[in-house]
Amino acid sequence: MQRVTRASVAVDGAVVGAIDGGLCVLVGVTHDDDVARAGQLADKLWHLRIFDDADGRPNLSVADVGGGMLVVSQFTLYGDTSKGRRPSWLAAAPGDVAEPLVDAVVDRLRALGAPVATGVFGADMAVELVNDGPFTVVVEL
Repeated sequence: MQRVTRASVAVDGAVVGAIDGGLCVLVGVTHDDDVARAGQLADKLWHLRIFDDADGRPNLSVADVGGGMLVVSQFTLYGDTSKGRRPSWLAAAPGDVAEPLVDAVVDRLRALGAPVATGVFGADMAVELVNDGPFTVVVEL
């Protein structure tokens, strides 16, 4: 997850999702993830206090500042490079398992009131962003 001043994702040269400011969230799904964990992740992302307050301290959430969220599925987050020179993708859940869980994260964020833009699951996507800070956090449950 990255705090951004703007972010977008394009497929075949056409922008399919964009935000002006907020969070760019790259979501990877592994074999033991489920709908409950997807909901917990969404709740944590929406309420994570990483935006500056009036004193310049990261005490505000994206919900507090009215930011958007760009959610992009990314199975490569589970690439294992511990052996050899080619990543293993065994820890990444297959698409038919992962796609509904990425959708569950998006659905929960929207239910919380988040303005959410997305990429296209399984597509070759070009993600552009301006990292604000830079501020990047790995969020795990």
